[in-house]
Amino acid sequence: MSWGTELWDQFDNLEKHTQWGIDFVEKYTKFVKERSEIELNYARQIRNLSKKYQPKKKEEDDNKYTWCRAFHSTLNELNDYAGQHELIAENMMSQIIAELTRYTQEIKTERKAHFHDGRKAQQQVEASWKQLEACKRKFERDCKEADRAQQYFEKLDADINVTKADVEKARQQAQMRHQMASDSKNEYSSYLQKFNQEQNEHYYTIIPNIFQKIQVMEEKRIERMGESLKTFAEVDRQILPIIGKCLDGITQVAESIEPKNDSSQVIESYKSGFEPPGDVEFEDYGQAMKRTVSETSLSNSRSDNKADRSSKGKSKTLWPFIKKNKTPKQSKEPLSHRFNDLMTSKPKMHCLRSLRRGLSLKLLSLNAHVRNLIEGSNPEDFSHLPPEQRRKKLQAKIDDINKDIQKEMDQRDALTKMKEVYIKNPQMGDPNSVDPRLAEIAQNIEKLQAEAQKFEGWLAEVEGRMPVKSDPPKRTSVLYETQNSTPPTNNNCAQDRESPDGSYTEEPSSEVQSKVQPETAESGDEFDDADEEIQPTIGTCKALYPFEGVNEGTISVAEGELLYVIEEDKGDGWTRVRRNEEEEGYVPTSYVEVFLDSNAKDS
Repeated sequence: MSWGTELWDQFDNLEKHTQWGIDFVEKYTKFVKERSEIELNYARQIRNLSKKYQPKKKEEDDNKYTWCRAFHSTLNELNDYAGQHELIAENMMSQIIAELTRYTQEIKTERKAHFHDGRKAQQQVEASWKQLEACKRKFERDCKEADRAQQYFEKLDADINVTKADVEKARQQAQMRHQMASDSKNEYSSYLQKFNQEQNEHYYTIIPNIFQKIQVMEEKRIERMGESLKTFAEVDRQILPIIGKCLDGITQVAESIEPKNDSSQVIESYKSGFEPPGDVEFEDYGQAMKRTVSETSLSNSRSDNKADRSSKGKSKTLWPFIKKNKTPKQSKEPLSHRFNDLMTSKPKMHCLRSLRRGLSLKLLSLNAHVRNLIEGSNPEDFSHLPPEQRRKKLQAKIDDINKDIQKEMDQRDALTKMKEVYIKNPQMGDPNSVDPRLAEIAQNIEKLQAEAQKFEGWLAEVEGRMPVKSDPPKRTSVLYETQNSTPPTNNNCAQDRESPDGSYTEEPSSEVQSKVQPETAESGDEFDDADEEIQPTIGTCKALYPFEGVNEGTISVAEGELLYVIEEDKGDGWTRVRRNEEEEGYVPTSYVEVFLDSNAKDS
């Protein structure tokens, strides 16, 4: 049966029914959404419950009992069980809610288009009906006017007192009214025929087609509802095997509980190994030798009782049932051994020294931090930080500056290539237009290099590589600063600088001394270079960037220059190189590419 033929006059009711169907789809979508939220909340509560009852670290010993292990396995299975309910919510969101939401929008648009066409067809029929009514009323009015004109003419024609001219005029007026009535009749007849055709087409062609489309739309909506209900059940059915496995796992661990084994485990856990106390002997207080000792001789009776009880054996030992603080005392020999071990042990001493030294460093750092907060600003050379922190900050600053220098150099190289292209092909651009930018980049590189050298000087001062330029004679300050600074690769603590007998010493390491000796040998005013032994080379290096060694102990290198390596980077960011027998010094490790010999690598 078709809506177009059976419900041709139920346009408004069909509009209400289809709207109710769409509202029902939205209602069902909301229902599924709330169901998914319930599943999510349920899964979340199950997970929280499982997490709440998971064994703590202090409860890990309980796993030796089978019933404890079964409960912990049950918690894990519950966690997987909660995951399946989360999967239900996820599948409902993706397979039902999302699809129905999209379909609801589509069906709303389709329904709106169909009923718009139906209203438009109804408006056309109504407009034709109104025009037909207008033609009908005009025809009726013209017929009445023609009858009145005819009656007036006949009246004048019968009156002998009326002139012939008036009679002729009335006759002409009657004829004109009859002509108008005839024209209105023809117009009404033709429009009536047209209206009947439009009305027939409306009720037998246009409206049935529209209602048929609405019927198809409604049937698809009902079919989609059935599919959604089926999916609603399938989402639950898909996880049933996994949930069944979770429940089977709980059943298996429950069946694995062994009461006999657990009871035996209790014995293993709490068994003391003592023998039960023997029978209590009868004490005859009636005899004089065993009468009760008076209170005045209590101290003597204690020693006598001890001797008597020790001679009687262990049958009267009831102390396992007494409080723990009343257990038998140990002999003095183990206590003396322990005391001797405590007095002769030395590791704790240097641990205390390490703790004291660590607390001192933390207090110094805390004081510096409070001072910086009060001042409101930090110095540029990071002198407010401890030596190691200062070294790291300076090294990071130098690395950032080197990156900026490399960026500027890359821009300079690109602009230089562009200028060469402009020189070869003037039609592509003016070569002189690049010069201002090149000059600006050159100034930026000079500023960055100067800033890098400034920070490298501060870094060298912290590392103890060389003294400050303003105070060259104080060689001892270099050694002192080196002792107080900790290179990143040297992980020595206070314990590492202890003498074999456990005493603490402040002697610098051999590595620091080897760093100080080359610098003192380079000052020709105080030491003789001929007396110093020339160190062998361990490899070569190539300068990646130019470096101006303005500080004492450093050496200037040009980009691309090849040098000999005589000392590797010890983690402080400097490498010792040699140009010839007379020129050697330190350069930043990041400025050179080192190629070590195979023997040096093996060592």
